[in-house]
Amino acid sequence: MQQILQQAQKMQEQLMSAQEELANTETTGSAGGGLVTAVVSGSGELKSLTIDPKVVDPDDVETLADLVVAAVRDASGKAQQMAAEAMGPLAGGMGGLGLPGM
Repeated sequence: MQQILQQAQKMQEQLMSAQEELANTETTGSAGGGLVTAVVSGSGELKSLTIDPKVVDPDDVETLADLVVAAVRDASGKAQQMAAEAMGPLAGGMGGLGLPGM
């Protein structure tokens, strides 16, 4: 039982380390051929948004809004993929401890 608890503690430490690393990692998404770019942390927080002035048209705000959404969605998808790759082995390992609900 002590060995199982030690394994769980080690995995918890690895999980916390991976979460901290993700929070400090950033990924960039773009839309409109790079006219709008979004930077998102590995934990999913929107860090910055850059809009090329060429895409700003007061008569067509809808297109700009669509590009912003697409860029943020692109960056968020990359962040989720990055998180899945970082956390996947850790999350899968918890089931190997033989503990119910893990």
